Amino acid sequence: MDSKSILPESDKPRVAILRMEGTNNEDEAFHSFRRSGAEPEYVHINEISRGHIDLEDFSAIFIPGGFSAGDYVRAGAIFAARLRFSVMDKLVRFISSEKPVIGICNGFQVLAELGLIPDIGGRQDRVVTLAPNISSRFECRYVYIRMTSRNKMFSARFSNGKPRQVPVAHAEGRVLASDMKIIDAIDENGQILFRYSNPDGTGCGYPWNPNGSVKDIAAITNPAGNVIGLMPHPERVYYNFQMMGNEKNDPNGTGKDFFDSVVDFILRK
Repeated sequence: MDSKSILPESDKPRVAILRMEGTNNEDEAFHSFRRSGAEPEYVHINEISRGHIDLEDFSAIFIPGGFSAGDYVRAGAIFAARLRFSVMDKLVRFISSEKPVIGICNGFQVLAELGLIPDIGGRQDRVVTLAPNISSRFECRYVYIRMTSRNKMFSARFSNGKPRQVPVAHAEGRVLASDMKIIDAIDENGQILFRYSNPDGTGCGYPWNPNGSVKDIAAITNPAGNVIGLMPHPERVYYNFQMMGNEKNDPNGTGKDFFDSVVDFILRK
């Protein structure tokens, strides 16, 4: 058993899993964090806006996937607007304290809408978008990603360059920017955390890049590396038996290594 799993409840880092109408995969994220030694809590956005919950009491924030508010206007736009109205200043302070803020799938879209990623120059401008998949259809299957940055949160478990299997399930996951110079700056700054890959790591292209993201981007961060937007769903493959093909023989599912990395980062701080 991992030593983090037997920490006293009072010593386990608290993780706020944000939710509102239309979010999903909260349960998978909850159990993944708990298995990795954290103390996750569901936090509805109304509890924040009404002052019942203070995000500063938590060690990390997780924004799950789904179709928040039905994805009206744009995917993640309404969830982002409600956060901006009720808690944007606290979110910025939370991030400045180097605590992790992670958005998966719809959560990635929320973070992009808020301008918290890539946040070049610290202005929280909305400069990237998650556009409809280039296939014009919902893509739901397993893909591969490789870590392509020196992010200290994940370097211990993902920096060997090995492609890692993980599922995707989205219709709007194509990372685009109004100016390619923005994408180039993200790349030069080491903010492309994961890229899509084929199984042997030698290339990509559809179907291994499921949405047509420029530079095969699967995940980006803020300059400090503690705000992470990721389209694939590591919370769905915590155990190796949830993987497909030969990856069932890996010692851990991709999700265990992902969530262990986040909790280890918190505990080191």
